Amino acid sequence: MKQGSLISKLFALIATATLLIVGWMFFAVLLVFLLSAGLIIFGWIWWKTRALRRQLRVHKQFRASAANDAEAFHADEFTGDIIEGEVIRKVVSIEEIKRRPDDL
Repeated sequence: MKQGSLISKLFALIATATLLIVGWMFFAVLLVFLLSAGLIIFGWIWWKTRALRRQLRVHKQFRASAANDAEAFHADEFTGDIIEGEVIRKVVSIEEIKRRPDDL
């Protein structure tokens, strides 16, 4: 075997090992940077949406009561106009109902 061939193979092995180690170091630094940036962005979004999450929790409570209100609605009690699927309802005071004639 030639001595130059052995030295070139040894140099190639050392160069390959060095490049692999340097590549893994850059990868580790990049991974730490991306994870840190991701955590910071997640924390910022979580902080900025805290009021929205609070509103959603409150809304959940009102959804149950709204379902009960919808079940209590009876169509025969409805007095209003329906135009193209939209309900137009006029709020009438008790005094105004008392003044109405009974022909309704």
